[in-house]
Amino acid sequence: MSAAPGLEVLRARLRRAIFARVAGPDGPAVRARIHDTPGPRWFAEGSPIRLVHGDASMFVGGLRALLLQSLHPLAMAAVAGHSGFRGDPWGRLQRTSAFLAVTTFGTAGDASQAVEAVRAVHGRVRGRTAEGRCYAASDPRLLAWVHAAEVDSFLCAFRRFGARRLSDAECDGYIADTARVAAALGVRDPPRSRSELCAVLDGFAPELRATAPALDAARFLLRHPPLPLAARPPYGLLAASAVALLPPWARRELRLPGVPAVERALVLPAGAAVTRGIRWAMAPPAS
Repeated sequence: MSAAPGLEVLRARLRRAIFARVAGPDGPAVRARIHDTPGPRWFAEGSPIRLVHGDASMFVGGLRALLLQSLHPLAMAAVAGHSGFRGDPWGRLQRTSAFLAVTTFGTAGDASQAVEAVRAVHGRVRGRTAEGRCYAASDPRLLAWVHAAEVDSFLCAFRRFGARRLSDAECDGYIADTARVAAALGVRDPPRSRSELCAVLDGFAPELRATAPALDAARFLLRHPPLPLAARPPYGLLAASAVALLPPWARRELRLPGVPAVERALVLPAGAAVTRGIRWAMAPPAS
């Protein structure tokens, strides 16, 4: 009996620490606005996008997405030149987290405002790569790659580490849900099923390769994360799990070798344990 209060104290501490990292100092106010403001939403209670985006597996999915997205040279050039991921990695995470939360759970009005804000930022992000190729974050082709890599990663992570199994129909439903956000952001004809998503990803294959900025980003994310020492072991297991879920070709490009038998026996089970721990910590307090 005496262990329960101690566990609740530990849970509360972990919840506060994780939420502060992901949501930032304004997190409580943003969460209250997203969840407590009355009004119609883009997605109904129980929809696949709410199930996936509300799960702890997003920590693994987000890391996989960043690694996979980095393999498009133009997308990586835009990130390296404009996102401030090195100077302000937690700020970037918090902004991304807030966008996903408001478009998934917030009112339709707030979701539309969030999309317009992102489109305004994209309109200002343009430049040239080291090889002289022009890029613009508002380019529908680049938006399509970022979206496809993100959706594939979130779905892949949920299917491996999520709170429950998704049916085939729910997987297609998730992709169809995300298409609404993607279209609002400027993606032309976003995928709405697993077969369409696979076709989009395959269509990008000739354009993908690991540039020097991509390799630098992978080193930063995997070897030098801006975290206190106590947080690095669980983060390392989440990062190793994200790498294990990458397609083999992407791992080769990013120079991330692995031993599949070891990953199946040790890395992925350990990543699942950390994900369950995060899910436990982030569960709403008992009323």
